[in-house]
Amino acid sequence: MAIQAMNTAIRNNNLMRTKRERFKKTLGGYDTGNSSEFNLPKASEKQLRTIRKRLKTERQLWWLKMITLTIIGIVGVIVLFYFLVIK
Repeated sequence: MAIQAMNTAIRNNNLMRTKRERFKKTLGGYDTGNSSEFNLPKASEKQLRTIRKRLKTERQLWWLKMITLTIIGIVGVIVLFYFLVIK
């Protein structure tokens, strides 16, 4: 019984080794041959200003939505607490 367990452990270790070798290069790894540089087009000052304005308005809208949802949630909890506990 012990020899069979040993053989199974060795077989599983060999399987793990082949999987590790197979996936070593596909999961990023530390291969220096691949570079993650992008060739982005140059943007003018006007384009950068419009992008900056658009991102700023999107961020403001997101914060406004989060604040309103938080306030609605807090008011909802207070109302539930009032009706369930106090009355």
